[in-house]
Amino acid sequence: MSPLDKKLLRDLWRIKGQALAIGAVIGVGVLMLVMMTGLVTSLDETRRAYYERHRLADVFVPLVRAPERMEARLAEIPGVASAEGRISGSAQIDLESEDLPLQARIVSLPENGEPQHNEIYLTDGRRVDGANPDEIILLKSFADARGLLPGDALTITIRGGQREFQIVGLARSPEFLYVTAPGEIAPDDARYAVIWMGQDTAAAAFDMSGAFNEALVSLTRDASEPAVIEAIDRLVEPYGGLGAYGLEDHLSDRFVSEEISGLRGTSAVVPPVFLAVAAFLLYIVISRMVQAERSQIGLIKAFGYTDLEVGAHYFKLILVIAVSGALLGCLGGIASGRSLVNVYVDYFKFPFLLFEVKPSSFILGILVSVLSASAGGLLVLRQVFALTPAVAMRPAAPADYSASGRIGQSIFGLLDQPSRMVLRRITRQPGRMAGAALGVAAGMGLATAMTAVMGGFDRSMDLTFGVIDRSDVTVSFVNPVSNKVVLELGRMPGVIEVEPARNVSVVLRNGTRTHRGALEGRVRNPRLNRAITPRLEPIEMRQEGIIIATSLAQKLAITPGEILTVEVKEGRQPVLQIPVVGTTQSLLGSPAYIEIDALNRAMREPGRISAASLRVDSAQSDAIYRRLKGMPAVVGVSLKENARESLQRMMDTGAGAMRFIMAGIAFVITFGIVYNSARIAQAERERDLASLRVLGFSKGEAAFVLLGELVLVTFIALPVGALIGFGLSSVIAEGFSSDLYQIPAAYGRADIGIGALAVLVATLVSAWLVKRDVDRTELITALKSRE
Repeated sequence: MSPLDKKLLRDLWRIKGQALAIGAVIGVGVLMLVMMTGLVTSLDETRRAYYERHRLADVFVPLVRAPERMEARLAEIPGVASAEGRISGSAQIDLESEDLPLQARIVSLPENGEPQHNEIYLTDGRRVDGANPDEIILLKSFADARGLLPGDALTITIRGGQREFQIVGLARSPEFLYVTAPGEIAPDDARYAVIWMGQDTAAAAFDMSGAFNEALVSLTRDASEPAVIEAIDRLVEPYGGLGAYGLEDHLSDRFVSEEISGLRGTSAVVPPVFLAVAAFLLYIVISRMVQAERSQIGLIKAFGYTDLEVGAHYFKLILVIAVSGALLGCLGGIASGRSLVNVYVDYFKFPFLLFEVKPSSFILGILVSVLSASAGGLLVLRQVFALTPAVAMRPAAPADYSASGRIGQSIFGLLDQPSRMVLRRITRQPGRMAGAALGVAAGMGLATAMTAVMGGFDRSMDLTFGVIDRSDVTVSFVNPVSNKVVLELGRMPGVIEVEPARNVSVVLRNGTRTHRGALEGRVRNPRLNRAITPRLEPIEMRQEGIIIATSLAQKLAITPGEILTVEVKEGRQPVLQIPVVGTTQSLLGSPAYIEIDALNRAMREPGRISAASLRVDSAQSDAIYRRLKGMPAVVGVSLKENARESLQRMMDTGAGAMRFIMAGIAFVITFGIVYNSARIAQAERERDLASLRVLGFSKGEAAFVLLGELVLVTFIALPVGALIGFGLSSVIAEGFSSDLYQIPAAYGRADIGIGALAVLVATLVSAWLVKRDVDRTELITALKSRE
């Protein structure tokens, strides 16, 4: 081992505290990079393999009723590899333990053999027997939530007719990785089911003998999806086509894609922030080490070592810290990713999901950490190359403090000697103190930003279910019904208020930008389900135009006053040209609103509603639910409290759960930065503190000179950290938001207070650790060290 390598080991041991702190910062950055890229790869590859193995369709074609011969005509369209018709529809499940009706979706299976598309993954039991029309297969997630097993009986209501079926199997499906009831956005396994039954049984239940109401289409490799969809729509138009759509508009795949995109975006933004902080800390540590070892550098060069060899010595120090932190981060990323895989298996109903990390993730993590650390270190190496032996072995020229020393002279007389030492240090080396304050501020900014994002999730829930939705119950109907139902609902004992609504499936189009969703008709001044401004003021519904969510306006690149094309996919399917008259703040989904009478006129179906919001007396709620359960026109009843719980679970798992990990890491980094600053200051002033002890200062007074500087730097950093946190909170909140839900950047005084408290606690702990070492300092050894 060469003498310089021996010196390297001694230097690492001497600065082990700082090295560990910097290595930890690098490690968490690489950990998040490896973990997130691994999760992205795992989700993407598992989804692709699952779709391919079970032949998920490329295009879905909902319609009213088409004869079975249309399957062959769909298959003849250029670009179509195969086409298959099936029957699907809504139903209700009647459980004796539940007062509320549970919504379900019926899906048919071929009587003989497997379907060509959307094959199920049977987890328990067997397939249905075509000779027995009373057999069904149930979605496993619903069965697990309700404790149902093969062999159990289930009472199902289809189109007003009630019938008992026997569960013969449980299954998962690539089509239902993310399952929600119609009109809802958050999944609830216990309240929505998917039921597979034989083709003949479904045909009898929905009056579809010799016909189908949904087609599944797969495309050839060279097919143009928009062209195929256009051809399909023309072909099925006489049969009540409701608008074919590709996989990207399928709710289940759309949510999985949003999850993957969110993880990919976070992995591209967050780890570089941590690695940049690490580079900044390395720059401070190595630059101060070079200044402290000025005479040693001159002596080494005098013995014949070249500038390159001496520079390489200090660069090795940087590499050892960076590579060690990166390797630990890689191992931690694998462990963290494997633990989170189980969360995604349960959340997305994958039958399997193995955590897979590409070698490129490890290479990228190590390479990025080394490059970021080197960026700070290379600036320092210039100082090493600039030092000649003769200059380096002489003490540095004393700094000129004549100007800066006058700063604070007016208050020096009011301070004791240790306090004056602290103030002189701050005023005479403002650049160094500013760098230390900036490092602490960066840590505080990260902590306050994550606290604000955590609060943003809570604020999103409070606004959605406290300000926007003020109802207790939402009732959905099988088909649009007469608005006289409002009077019937209002006469039920315990119902305080009823507000009708009509939701119509549409495609919103602005040039080449499209969005498949719903146009929601509301009363002119809604009270129970409102649209609001950013100032939380209610918005009046308009007859002359529509009001759309801000996120939807951005997606469609449209502003109030412009004309939006609305392609209705129900009833007569008119194509409307409607001006956008305003925008609303929506934190859940991307809604578009219009006054309900104007919507019914456009549909040429006056006085129709498809849903109603109710405010009820909680003392009579059970009786109300039982009456709603017995109404044949009701397809679903959703309680706001259940919807809130479902949304909370959704936000606390998947990408939303990342906020807890990031918040924990942010506070760890904050402590690491403060502790590192304290250790650097201790290393710089070790000889000065020993001199003070020899001159008669007590341990407490000597430590005060050092820790007073740390406290002043911390308080200077607090307001700067608050400003950094404000900027970061918006960026991070935007990263967590998606088309399905938006997280507001709720940055306030409480977030600043929590971030400041984290910094102060870190300062106190660091101060205690440093004071303990200062009290143990060997005075003779410290005094023997050269300036």
